[in-house]
Amino acid sequence: MKIRIALAEDKPFLATSIQEKLSLFADDIEFRFWANNGKVMLEKLAENHAIDAILMDIEMPEMDGIEATAEIVAQYPHIKIIMLTVFDDEQRIFNAIQAGAMGYLLKDEPPQKLHESIKMIMDGGAPMSPTIAAKSLKLLRNPIRAESETTGENFNLGKREVEVLEQLSQGLDYQKIAENLFISPATVRKHIENIYRKLQVNNKMRAVNKAIRHNII
Repeated sequence: MKIRIALAEDKPFLATSIQEKLSLFADDIEFRFWANNGKVMLEKLAENHAIDAILMDIEMPEMDGIEATAEIVAQYPHIKIIMLTVFDDEQRIFNAIQAGAMGYLLKDEPPQKLHESIKMIMDGGAPMSPTIAAKSLKLLRNPIRAESETTGENFNLGKREVEVLEQLSQGLDYQKIAENLFISPATVRKHIENIYRKLQVNNKMRAVNKAIRHNII
């Protein structure tokens, strides 16, 4: 059976290039669809989640690849995710692994390496570019160095903001949080904007991870 692949990449010319690489291995890889950001990927998966693996860019508008990875892993645990990016810094590697990515490749990998990595992840492996593998081992040896922060700091979050964070950590949407806390969705959105500003993050997954690391929730 062919491995069914989807791609999240915001730059059309790169998406085309990646699809061309995959087309060289049409005997065992079936390319299903492309999304130009994480939000669109989730929408397409809602229509058809018969996907085995996703090649996921990191920096994309509306919803980045790390937040999308966390959402996809939670909703569709059968789907394997390989980050395919130009970034090799430790913080992004750490965030991607925390979100649930099973592989991490740089975009300049040759077609054969991409093909082998897709097969590896379907066999339970964790494919990584050599430089990424070295940095991942470094993170394992010293995980705290990934983000040096003071445990226990509350960032001046209010009681209601902490309650909203707790609800976010359960994967609830704005409407459900509003119902649970007896406030309007607009108020929830405002609280989340304040949470992002105080925690200095730009998405839900990072806010929740940071809150957990600091024992806020």
